[in-house]
Amino acid sequence: MPKAKGKSRRQKYSYNLNRKRLYRSARRRAAPRIACSHIRHAWDPTKSVAQNLAEMGLAEDPNKAVPIPKVLVSGMEVESSGRGQGKKIVRKPYVVNEMEYEASLPEKKSNTLSRDLIDYVRYMIQNHGENYKEMARDEKNYYQDTPKQIKRKINVYKNFYPQEYKDFVASLKQEKMDVQ
Repeated sequence: MPKAKGKSRRQKYSYNLNRKRLYRSARRRAAPRIACSHIRHAWDPTKSVAQNLAEMGLAEDPNKAVPIPKVLVSGMEVESSGRGQGKKIVRKPYVVNEMEYEASLPEKKSNTLSRDLIDYVRYMIQNHGENYKEMARDEKNYYQDTPKQIKRKINVYKNFYPQEYKDFVASLKQEKMDVQ
């Protein structure tokens, strides 16, 4: 079957096309990606990044915002820059206030283990107790975990659910006493 005519032909470079101008206009139109919703809502696309951040009371350059003092040999501190910075007017203080409030909220602990891992660990402890070598040889050890890997999984379960683990071990001891 013959090839398509245009496929093998080489693309010609267009010397008349001004790529710099195209690139600059695309950059100018693209708004900066802002992760924080408070900043995103207060952002004014007609102003520069420095102007927007100054209006919100945020620092554009953290190195200039909090200068590192120079320390002399004798241990006395000297100001790193003698330049006096002008007072900037904060027109949107609510942005910083909302961000501080959000940062002060306690963090949710959303770490949980999968139901499969919990069932696996409980099965192993129920059938083998603390014998990790026996657990490694068990037929339910589908992933062929080594004794150390199984021990690590059990320790993770202990750390995530300490009260549940204590209750489970106590119920196993109670069952053994009932059997005897």
